[in-house]
Amino acid sequence: MIQKRKFSWMDAIIFVLLTLGALAILIPFWNVVMISFSTQKEYADHPLMIFPSQPTLDNYRQLFEKGGIGTGYLNTLKLLLLGLPLSLFLTTSMAYGLSRTGYPGKKPIFFLVLFTMIFNGGIVPLYLIMKDLNLTGSLWSVVLAGGFSAFNMILMMNYFHTLPESLMESARLDGAGEWKILFSIILPLSAPIVATITLFYGVAIWNGWYDAMIFLRKAEQMPLQNVLRSIIVESQLNTSNAASLDASAGQRFSMGMKMAAVFVTMVPIMCFFPLLQKHFAKGVMTGAIKT
Repeated sequence: MIQKRKFSWMDAIIFVLLTLGALAILIPFWNVVMISFSTQKEYADHPLMIFPSQPTLDNYRQLFEKGGIGTGYLNTLKLLLLGLPLSLFLTTSMAYGLSRTGYPGKKPIFFLVLFTMIFNGGIVPLYLIMKDLNLTGSLWSVVLAGGFSAFNMILMMNYFHTLPESLMESARLDGAGEWKILFSIILPLSAPIVATITLFYGVAIWNGWYDAMIFLRKAEQMPLQNVLRSIIVESQLNTSNAASLDASAGQRFSMGMKMAAVFVTMVPIMCFFPLLQKHFAKGVMTGAIKT
């Protein structure tokens, strides 16, 4: 019989600390959601609310009508559709090549990739390159600027090192080429790392705003995070102007609209995490090699 483990004081302390940490995360998030469904007057009376007395969807309606959120969503989806497959292709192909024994020039190429993690040329040379390529003002400049991550490539390369070399040798004896081995053998056995790298690139593209601010010029090209930044900055400017000039001056973006903008930008990426979470610790090598 298995003896039940006693509940000690240390367990109680850990439980209390974890509960407080969870509340520190959930309470601000819940407050953001509730403010997005409240009126400006109710927020002014009760900044910290459990539930609005008169819930309303006006903040979301006004946000999508005059906040540019719809255009931001569309541009971010374009960046995901263009950038995510390109980033995964570049990362997996280079990681596979550098993970194979006998690859010509493996050490110098890996050193050059590692060098870019330590020393960065900066935004000015990158901007000049995009300008010479006539890509400034195009979404492709944002896609290519963040299209490859040396850190993600090293993670994937280290995972490829753990795969048995006998699998690749057997495929070569059967006449398979390197691309056939990569897409038919390596990637199906690498679901955990592929899911992890996909999540890393997806979150980076979704949360990216700096490259778009540098390379893009038109407001209708800006991705979602830049739209959110514009809403928050403009709301703060309107609030300061109203306080200094006229207390009754209207604001284009109320606090409820700001919180609604924060909420609609968080929800999609929050839903993205659980879809790939199960692959992180999943063992896919069990039974891959016949004995």
